[in-house]
Amino acid sequence: MNRPYNFSAGPAAMPAEVLQQAAEEMLDWQGSGIGVMEMSHRGKEFMSIIAAAESDLRELLAVPAHFRILFMQGGGLAENAIVPMNLSRGGVIDFVVTGGWSQKSFKEACKYGQPHLAASNEADGHTSLPAPSSWQLSANAQYVHLCSNETIHGVEVHALPDLKALGSDLPLVIDFSSHVASRSLDWSRVGLAFGGAQKNLGPAGLTLVVVREDLLGHALSICPSAFDYKTVADNSSMYNTPPTYAIYMAGLTFQWLKRQREGGLSGVAAIEHRNMAKARRLYEFIDGSQLYLNKVAKECRSRMNIPFFLRDESRNEAFLAGAKARGLLQLKGHKSVGGMRASLYNAMPLAGVDALVAYMGEFEQTQA
Repeated sequence: MNRPYNFSAGPAAMPAEVLQQAAEEMLDWQGSGIGVMEMSHRGKEFMSIIAAAESDLRELLAVPAHFRILFMQGGGLAENAIVPMNLSRGGVIDFVVTGGWSQKSFKEACKYGQPHLAASNEADGHTSLPAPSSWQLSANAQYVHLCSNETIHGVEVHALPDLKALGSDLPLVIDFSSHVASRSLDWSRVGLAFGGAQKNLGPAGLTLVVVREDLLGHALSICPSAFDYKTVADNSSMYNTPPTYAIYMAGLTFQWLKRQREGGLSGVAAIEHRNMAKARRLYEFIDGSQLYLNKVAKECRSRMNIPFFLRDESRNEAFLAGAKARGLLQLKGHKSVGGMRASLYNAMPLAGVDALVAYMGEFEQTQA
């Protein structure tokens, strides 16, 4: 299938194989006579779907046995409230603010705990990362919140901080919405990870929470039952009707991920290898250009979300129009930042990046 290249930051492009399989199974899932959207979430058909999805995800991300995988709703924005309702105990929460999403997390947490700004990169426009050694961690905090990939500003934490090495026993909470399953993860440094599915895992509607078991059971009294992690875990993500079709689509994506091969690697390791090559290709072109500019410090540039600017911004609309004409879609930057943004999630092939670079080169030549 010859499709345009979709660089949307989310909801994002999905693997064509996954979409094709979902289309084939739309009216009749594996001879059941009904589609997944029509199934009872407690019927044996869907129970097999969600069980396989959880098993495949645990394998792909190498999630340890003492972590629970929860399929929830509400997206990352809802988790900005749900996490402090479950973990803050109304106390101090340390925040590392590195961009637009962690700013939202900090603001929302004010309703449920006492957020403390442990570190921020706001002074340089969210283009670098404060070194963990400079973080001002609280002695009495309940956890540390970090957005490990900032979708808007294009900043990524490539190596999660070792809080124990910093003299802290606090759990690290990460918002990995926009790079989940794009790379390996050191779970020994994580207490909880959450993310919306609509970038690397599937369609909007599903939220993934991976939480260490010892962090369950501490929800505030105001926490709705459907958002209490212990309740969700005790009911195997079935306390309320889960987002069944989104879980099904995510499950197909997990199977697609397991089939990936690259340089002798498989699964997430193969995807990470490919993602590094895609990002390197685009960054190298931008850095060698006289027209385009990326402002993020090289050591913390995101592999998933690459914002860039035309030095002559009066040409922005012409650039976008030309890109669309060539089947390069949704490259306009976030409204709070401007410029352009190319999101290179797992489903984006290297050929798409090559097509973008070729167009960017042609456009630059016309401006000379």
